[in-house]
Order: sequence, then C-alpha cells, then structure tokens
Amino acid sequence: MLTNFKTLWILVLIALCAFAVEPAFAQVQAPAAAPISALATTEAPGASEALEKALDDVSGDGAPLSITLQILIVMGLLTILPSIVLMMTSFTRIIIVLSILRHALGLQQTPPNQVLIGLSLFLSLFVMAPSIEQINEQAIAPYSSDQITLTDAIDKSGKIMHSFMAKQTRQSDIKLFMELSNQKGFESSADIPFSIMLPAFVTSELKTAFQIGFLIFLPFLIIDLVVAAVLMALGMMMLSPVIISMPFKLLLFVLVDGWALTMGSLAASFAT
Repeated sequence: MLTNFKTLWILVLIALCAFAVEPAFAQVQAPAAAPISALATTEAPGASEALEKALDDVSGDGAPLSITLQILIVMGLLTILPSIVLMMTSFTRIIIVLSILRHALGLQQTPPNQVLIGLSLFLSLFVMAPSIEQINEQAIAPYSSDQITLTDAIDKSGKIMHSFMAKQTRQSDIKLFMELSNQKGFESSADIPFSIMLPAFVTSELKTAFQIGFLIFLPFLIIDLVVAAVLMALGMMMLSPVIISMPFKLLLFVLVDGWALTMGSLAASFAT
C-alpha cells in the first residue's frame, strides 16, 4: 500500500533524528584515525527500531516494504498516471477538436501546442469540476481525516469516474468491447468493469471529437472552395488559394466569436 503524507513525514523525522543522534555523520571533518570498519558498524541507538516501526505502519500488516520497493512502485504509477487521468476525462475530446480547428483555419503553429494543451486542461478542469467536488467530498476529505482507508478512497473515486465515463460512452462501443472480451450483458452501467469501460469511453470520445471537428471544418472548407473557384476564373492559377482564403477564414471566425462558440459547444457537449 502506498504511503500517505503522515508516514512520509514520520520517515523524514526518523532520518533527522538518526543524523542528530550520530554526531559522526553531522561533522564536516571526520577523525583522521577512524577506521572504515568502525564507521560501518556504528549504529544510532533506537533509530533502526523506529524505522522498522514506521515501515510496519506503512505496510499495515506487519510485513514492511523496503524503501527501494516503495520508490519503484510510486515511480511506476507516476509514469502511467498522467495517461490514465487524461484518457478518463474530457481532455481527449477537447484537444482533438481544437487541433482540427487550427488546421481548418489554415494555421499550422498558431495557436501553439502549449496554448492548445493549456486551453484543453483548463476547460477539462471546468467540465470535470462536479466530479472533482464529489471525489473531494466522498474520498479525499474523509481519507485526510482518517475516516476511511486508502482502499476505500480509491474505490469511491473510481466509482465517480466510472459514472462520468458511462454517461459519455455510446452503448454500441460498450457492446463492441463486451463482445471482444466474451462478456455477457450487465444489469446496470455500474457493473461494467474498467477493462471494458475505458476502451469504450476512449473510442466514443474519438468518434464524438471527429464529428464535432467535421462540423467546424465544413464552413472553412466552403471558403477554400469559393476562393479557389474565383482564382481559377480570374486565371490566377499560380497564386495559392490558401494564402487568399486564410484572411477570410480568420475574419469569419472573429466575426462569429468563434472561440466562445467553440469552447461553449465543447463544454455543453458533456452536459447530461
């Protein structure tokens, strides 16, 4: 089981006490005649017992985990945690739609990728605000006050995220992955395991994002066709239609308040 903040502070305090009890580690200059074997066998009284007790509290069952193993577990989770969180939220749909919008305008690097990712993150935070509040009230706050265990907090948080994903997932996508995994029907959406819900949710988000992106791309495509036809009629075949159509697309996007419409439509698409 992962350590909480209290246990981490206990480990830090134990380490500080160990350095305080053993003066040899705190001195800048070591004694000239001190042999290496003596330094290796020197042990602070009571420090090892306190460390073992802290590790027992971490494991919770009397079988302490080594610090190296704990660090490996935490680092392993940190490597996949961003991907899991991003794929379980509204981020996927938003970033795809904004990327399609940038290409529809004919702008390759404007807005830059950092701006698009920032917009997607903050809009995802706005969309996920109700779920985040539920997780804080039902899982984080009770766990911080030692009312529930870490396992219960993770279980309650998972149910809230599962409910959000179930509302945004198409039944056809869920049925597809149920057939691929040879699973039978479920009584309710809450009974669907994450092994089926996660790929179904991502597939449904991709489908929805491309549908919204097509509707955004269509008016800009019409402008490109009109400009190309006019240039062809005028005999300006050597002039790129993209250069001429880009100002008109930007003008249209500004006149209709395109950013507000796009962000509002994306946020409204998650309303249930």
